[in-house]
Amino acid sequence: MKLGSQYQGDNKTKFTVWAPTRDRMAVRIVEPEERFIELNKDEWGYWEGEAENVAPGTLYFYQLDGEIDRPDPASHHQPKGVHGPSEVIDQQSYGWQDGDWQGIPQAEMIIYELHVGTFTPEGTFVAIIDKLPYLKDLGVNAIEIMPVAQFPGDRNWGYDGVYIYGVQNSYGGPAGLKKLVDACHREGIAVILDVVYNHLGPEGNYLWDYGRGIYFMDKYKTPWGSALNFDDAYCNEVRNYFIENTLYWLENYHIDGLRLDAIHAIYDMSARPFLQELAARVGELKGRTRYLIAESDLNDMRILRSPEKGGFGLHGQWCDEFHHTLHTLITGEKDGYYSEFGTMKLLEKAYKQGYVYDGIYSPHRKRNHGNSPKDFGSERFVVCIQNHDQVGNRLGGDRLSTLVDFEALKLAAGAMLLSAFVPMLFMGEEYGEEAPFMYFISHGDPGLIDAVRKGRAEEFKAFGWDKVPDPQGKEVFMQSKLNWDNIDRGKHGALRSLYKKLIQLRQNTPALAKLDKNNLEVHSQEEEKILWVYRHAPESKVFYVMNFNGEASSCSLSIPQGNWTKILDTSDRQWMGPGSEMPDRLSPGETLKLNPWSLTLYEG
Repeated sequence: MKLGSQYQGDNKTKFTVWAPTRDRMAVRIVEPEERFIELNKDEWGYWEGEAENVAPGTLYFYQLDGEIDRPDPASHHQPKGVHGPSEVIDQQSYGWQDGDWQGIPQAEMIIYELHVGTFTPEGTFVAIIDKLPYLKDLGVNAIEIMPVAQFPGDRNWGYDGVYIYGVQNSYGGPAGLKKLVDACHREGIAVILDVVYNHLGPEGNYLWDYGRGIYFMDKYKTPWGSALNFDDAYCNEVRNYFIENTLYWLENYHIDGLRLDAIHAIYDMSARPFLQELAARVGELKGRTRYLIAESDLNDMRILRSPEKGGFGLHGQWCDEFHHTLHTLITGEKDGYYSEFGTMKLLEKAYKQGYVYDGIYSPHRKRNHGNSPKDFGSERFVVCIQNHDQVGNRLGGDRLSTLVDFEALKLAAGAMLLSAFVPMLFMGEEYGEEAPFMYFISHGDPGLIDAVRKGRAEEFKAFGWDKVPDPQGKEVFMQSKLNWDNIDRGKHGALRSLYKKLIQLRQNTPALAKLDKNNLEVHSQEEEKILWVYRHAPESKVFYVMNFNGEASSCSLSIPQGNWTKILDTSDRQWMGPGSEMPDRLSPGETLKLNPWSLTLYEG
């Protein structure tokens, strides 16, 4: 059942809303002129009606039981914010120019995560279009956009959205998003959209009024309060609300895939879980593959396993443990969940398979955690050295460029981009952006603002951090915007050139382009903090060694037989390094002299 206002053409609009416990439902048109349209209820609790003389741009509320006015829970646009009227949108009128678009295979993706509001000075969808040639030149072929579902005010990460079908008005609304997606496809760039199906934000969340509690249930609790109802009475139509939302983004906005936020907070004990049903519905779409990529901290391969084998059938997942192993080694941080990482042996394991905790004991959790990913291809895992969570949930929103020296920054970039997983960059990391990316909101409820401030302070206690920046203040938002003037200056330009070179090597060298764990050997030396990797494909092989030590090291490694020619060294002066002592040609048994925080790549 499609929800919300569906413009039919000829100034006719169909309205559909699910509110099974309500006794009366009407559409209250408020612009261009006030009038009421009574809706009829079917056996499943859907209220429907088709109205004449309702054109695109019409503003309306639903009136519940003749008592209260509320925006449409499936509103396509909230031009006056989360408490204002909803707008009728003609989703068919946009003249798409991407008819030849075939998408990007997941295994070939170079993903670039961005936040619309801080990626450009303007903070809009349309402003991003001017940056697409820059991203394409870098080698990016997929952008992942943080949530754009309508949230309170004009400053937010997006995870406080309350209209999951609405497109944020301050970003440019539905028309702006379509222009961006269309432009991306013309540039050969896929678009992944971050969506939140584990909770709704607190301000402007009127689902309670439509369901009198049946959209939510108290038998499970999430970090944000009562859980959404995916497995209790009335859950069929709650599921439909979210499944139709997925199809809405993929069909109306030509989105190529969705990143599903924190699926470990989707509580569902049913025999056919919601996520399994969602993947099946997406799989029924004709044409190119649309991808569902999950965020989860469960290390549970049910996420990727096929439904026939008891899984959900999703296409991929974020692999945070790859980040954690790298981060702890180059920063030395051991607080909070970082306490159970920081060894070369764990980095070796992450490099081989993604998960570190694959059923073994987790000291931080004080229990065994996860299961084995050995039967799944490495193209199913998205890895990073920075993302919005790992940067923005630090006290000052510190980027890696402000935590480690330049050589370590280059090493981390190479370790990620030469891995056998799908890499994801966080906006600005390619040139070492130093501006923070902090948590920000622009709520209107003083009590809620105070609660968020207190909640952030409590969250940072585990890391021993205090003096939390005010998330409501506009200053933290403005400070979080990228500094585009820096992209070619000094080390910023050198780092960007290195990223571009690494991406080119990844895409054009068969041994690096082939994401196959079976054609991968990884070894480590704990005391020396050295990791070396051998990857091969038909008629192509590479060998690279990484020194995670802040001091120079000498070592002899078990180098595979072959004539090895150096093709990249992060210590070289072209990358503003100190200069390398690694040989241009490498022979088995040779003693190597590794600079601190360095990566050297050979091709055989």
